[in-house]
Amino acid sequence: MAPHAPAAPAAAPGVAAPLKVLHAAAEIFPLVKTGGLADVAAALPPALARAGADVRLVLPGLPAIADAMIEPRAICYLGAVFGAARVTVRFGRLPGLDVPAYVIDAPYLYRRGGGPYQDARGVAWPDNLQRFALLGWVAAHLAAGEVDPAWVPDVVHSHDWHAGLAPAYVAAHPPTEAASVHTIHNLAFQGLFPLLEQVAVGLPAAFMAHDGVEYHGQLSFMKAGLQFADRVTTVSPTYAREIATHEFGAGFDGVIRSRGGDVSGILNGVDGEVWDPATDAALAERYSAADLAGKARCKQALQAELGLTQEPDAPVFGLVSRLTHQKGIDLVAAALPVMLGGGAQLVVLGAGEPALEVALKGAEAAHPGRVVVRIGYDEALAHRIVAGADVILVPSRFEPCGLTQLYGLRYGTLPLVRRVGGLADTVVDSTLENLGDDHATGFVFDAFDAEPYVAAVRRACTLFTRRAEWERVQQRAMAQRFDWDVAAAEYQASAGDRSRGQRATVRTT
Repeated sequence: MAPHAPAAPAAAPGVAAPLKVLHAAAEIFPLVKTGGLADVAAALPPALARAGADVRLVLPGLPAIADAMIEPRAICYLGAVFGAARVTVRFGRLPGLDVPAYVIDAPYLYRRGGGPYQDARGVAWPDNLQRFALLGWVAAHLAAGEVDPAWVPDVVHSHDWHAGLAPAYVAAHPPTEAASVHTIHNLAFQGLFPLLEQVAVGLPAAFMAHDGVEYHGQLSFMKAGLQFADRVTTVSPTYAREIATHEFGAGFDGVIRSRGGDVSGILNGVDGEVWDPATDAALAERYSAADLAGKARCKQALQAELGLTQEPDAPVFGLVSRLTHQKGIDLVAAALPVMLGGGAQLVVLGAGEPALEVALKGAEAAHPGRVVVRIGYDEALAHRIVAGADVILVPSRFEPCGLTQLYGLRYGTLPLVRRVGGLADTVVDSTLENLGDDHATGFVFDAFDAEPYVAAVRRACTLFTRRAEWERVQQRAMAQRFDWDVAAAEYQASAGDRSRGQRATVRTT
């Protein structure tokens, strides 16, 4: 064991010590990002720190993370675990992040090409069980004071399936007093592995039963988080209600219902330092709700950059998304003729299911100057699309929270969304009544079907021609505040009542 990391300053006499919170996540913006999880991992911990908590992260030593560490210091040598011959926990800081991090340096498991979960061909790494079991295991051993005795968290906060075993490992370690919180970012991703690999996980046999991590003959990391965390949160209030139903529960609705009041929804926020049209260096021109002239310049620049026809009066619809069934991309492709027939243009940035990529690229070939599709992800281009488009599309089948619509609101790019999950919690439809009451912030449809989606597209195109009304809705949208500091206060309240030795009794059979 190497010397531990420096201890946090002691609280003054008579002053309660700050709540110590350890976040465990598989990715973090801008170093490793496949979706909104990375944005949350980068924004929520600093917001908790601003609220007075003592916060640290634990992350896998993926190349982009390990190589970015500032003055890393080895604090614990774990030897051979989870198939790796050498595992070292390093402590330090990451660029642009205001909270320190523990990074698990395990070259055999993490230092490889491709993505965090798949190889360059899009095939899942065959040892993902070991790679992410190690993440939860290290988090639990930090909670037990066995990795860094100088800093022992009161709360272990695990994110999505990748860190889902952390609450189970905490519960399986009797001396550990830390409470646990597990956040569902997307219940559709469940971390399923053959149950025969349970030996590699190293949990007690009782934890592997139906009331533990077993799920239809498989081992589920997500179910581990749902079953063993003291609190389960998800990223919007509506999604928290939806996942207790058969339609949205992805097979876990019974587990969710069984947890009762331990499950809650806390709406994601927006990192105002990253997403702000008044300061965004990626934009052709900065702007604000008080002066929208720069937004028109951003649109003009986007059309020029991507080869769209230079038509300021053509509404530009933007789509920045994973190109998957969940995100409703098939609906966008099917209804494209109606959109283009109304004089609109479409810009797409994303990657995903090959059939959807082919369909969108085919539309681009068929409609030069009106449809542009960029396969892949480019953070700066994403900012330029959000700023330069008039409407941002998020027509998801289901959506735990969604961040794209929040970025659209902040940039005066009106979201067109389906009324599900966090989309329902954040966008107000431009009905006549809502326009009259100055409540409208975008366009909402209900049933996942071409007809209501097309109706919403047509309403957007019609309102776009009424410039005074459109600008009022833009200003109303930009006035919305989805603040990480508000979310952090809710997370702190959720975790605080189960911290400092108040961990709930683990339910096992």
